[in-house]
Amino acid sequence: MVLGCLHQLMVKMTRKNKILLTRKLHDFALKRLRKKYAIEVHSGKIPMPKNKLIDKIRDKDGLICFPYDVIDKQVIDSAKKLRTICTYSVGYDHIDIKYAKRKKIRICYTPKVLTEATADLAFTLILDLLRRVTEGDRIIRKGGWKEIYGVYDYVGNDLAGKTLGILGLGRIGKAVSKRANAFGVKIIYHNRKRLARKIEISTHSKYESLNGLLRKSDVVSIHVPYTKQTHQLVDMNFLKKMKNTSFLVNTARGNIIKEKDLVSALRKKIIAGVALDVFENEPIGKNHPFTKMQNVVLAPHVGSSTIETRKKMTELTVKNLELALSDKKPIYTV
Repeated sequence: MVLGCLHQLMVKMTRKNKILLTRKLHDFALKRLRKKYAIEVHSGKIPMPKNKLIDKIRDKDGLICFPYDVIDKQVIDSAKKLRTICTYSVGYDHIDIKYAKRKKIRICYTPKVLTEATADLAFTLILDLLRRVTEGDRIIRKGGWKEIYGVYDYVGNDLAGKTLGILGLGRIGKAVSKRANAFGVKIIYHNRKRLARKIEISTHSKYESLNGLLRKSDVVSIHVPYTKQTHQLVDMNFLKKMKNTSFLVNTARGNIIKEKDLVSALRKKIIAGVALDVFENEPIGKNHPFTKMQNVVLAPHVGSSTIETRKKMTELTVKNLELALSDKKPIYTV
């Protein structure tokens, strides 16, 4: 009896935790994971088909997933041994957090490390919109630049002196405000709750109601999380409150915008233009209405896509996983 119990204990101690990755991470991370765990890396269609995810996760102790992987009740119920879900993202709206917690599954994510990269992209899109950079690139590549432009031809807008409305002055919003300050931009913001006065002073920003922000801003940059409250927040009613000379930038989540209404608003010139890194359904194809419009700047969801940031995200994801499976507190847990 005693020997049998000892044998079971030894087996448990020597058994490697099983980990499922819904797509490949950096080679250094895979090498590190293989030393400690029995890992399985999905290499087929992205995102990993749900039926395959459900099948592969059944005996796994840990899951490393990405923002486009829907980890719902059905997936969680199929994972009988799952102890932690580590998402390679700052957002975690693709995971049923409440149900996972009920199942005592720890959720880890990767905030902060992608703040600067995402803020850089947001500000790049703002500059691009106002100075029409990629529009000019398209003109040249299509052979449309026939003569030197005159005083009224192909003019953009100055950024200095404009009002930037930041919707969501969190980590990324604050990083955007820092960049905007260097360009002589007036900054206003809207949050669910007004921030402390010292934060407003440090970011040179002024609180406004949502309606006030939309009415006063020359550029509105979205940095709120995706929740039930922000689902399709940007609809026709929202857009009609903006100036018809103003621009919209979204580097947060695609479903914050009701794309049908945005397309209509652009066609009717309710706003002057938009720059998007995220979309309702990704990836979008060449026949999407946005691709036919000159006052639209498009990026393929690359807010965190720098060599340095992606490496940091991988390191953090692996570290979160290791800590969670060792019954220690991860660096970032929901």
